[in-house]
Amino acid sequence: MKPPISPKRRAITALLASLPAWSAPVRAQRLTPIKFTMDWRIEGPSVFFLLPLAKGYFKEEGLDVTMDIGTGSAVAVQRIASGAYDMGSGDMSALIEYTGNNPAQRAMQAVYQIYETAPGAIFFWKKSGIKTPKDLVGKRLAASVFDAVYRAFPLIESANNLPPGAVKWAIGDPQLKEQLMARGDADGLTAFFATGLLNLNARGVKTEEIGWFKFGDMGIDNLYGNCVMASTRLISEKPAAVAAFVRAFNRGFKEVVAKPEDAIQYAKARDPLINEKTELERLKLALQDISTPNARADGYGSIRKPKLESQVEAVSVAYKLKTKPSADLFFNSSFLPVARDRQV
Repeated sequence: MKPPISPKRRAITALLASLPAWSAPVRAQRLTPIKFTMDWRIEGPSVFFLLPLAKGYFKEEGLDVTMDIGTGSAVAVQRIASGAYDMGSGDMSALIEYTGNNPAQRAMQAVYQIYETAPGAIFFWKKSGIKTPKDLVGKRLAASVFDAVYRAFPLIESANNLPPGAVKWAIGDPQLKEQLMARGDADGLTAFFATGLLNLNARGVKTEEIGWFKFGDMGIDNLYGNCVMASTRLISEKPAAVAAFVRAFNRGFKEVVAKPEDAIQYAKARDPLINEKTELERLKLALQDISTPNARADGYGSIRKPKLESQVEAVSVAYKLKTKPSADLFFNSSFLPVARDRQV
């Protein structure tokens, strides 16, 4: 004969039986909201963010992530600095510039480096006579005010001894740069390499008709490009949420690097109007500056401090920053998974 159940045990059993009815809503309520701003509209490289979002990797880490498109790295930095967004993607030089000019804020840090090499480029018509960076003097280039390459032009001037004001600028909407060049209203334009090349092709400009200088061709080989940034408020108040975001992002990042053909569908799902073939090509071009020998050796997401120190020095001088910040301010490696978990 079984012993009688005590009133205390009966009460505990009843409580446990009731858990499934209310535990799921509690777990849902405990998801930490993260507002994330991308630096640009939906294109092939956007899948680094869209894949882990669509596959639920952020939710598995206890995060409720919303992602908005952007209009340039400088805007992404300002959005985070204002408190409107918790995290985002933007150019490392834009982060250095903002911090150097707003030393009291220390508004954000990079927590995952995406582009091991900055992907900026200047495109130009071959018929314009441009053969070296010095030939840019007197030429007219199309750009947008928040364009990372346009913002970095003081570095190009400094590295190539170009006089200030040597280039004439056609500043306008980011969507119109390629159109201005294609119809002959500009000798060239500034853009991320993959974006500029394929957008010009889409407007009928043949690759053999144009030339380009990437940063390395202009004597600048010490620049990191876009990174994942987190506000210092979020880092201070919710460090576990930052670590969770980085883990989920890294998980998706590796899948994109390993199989870009499979990943491109997540850009199409977010924006059905894009051309999958074009955006896959754009993603593969971007991977040339992302999956570099250094990135593969060190593990994706990390930086080498001497290179970052060199970038801080160059940006501080060329941009005439109010202060020269320490390189230690810009990259927080404490949230990165171990190196073996960041390798494909």
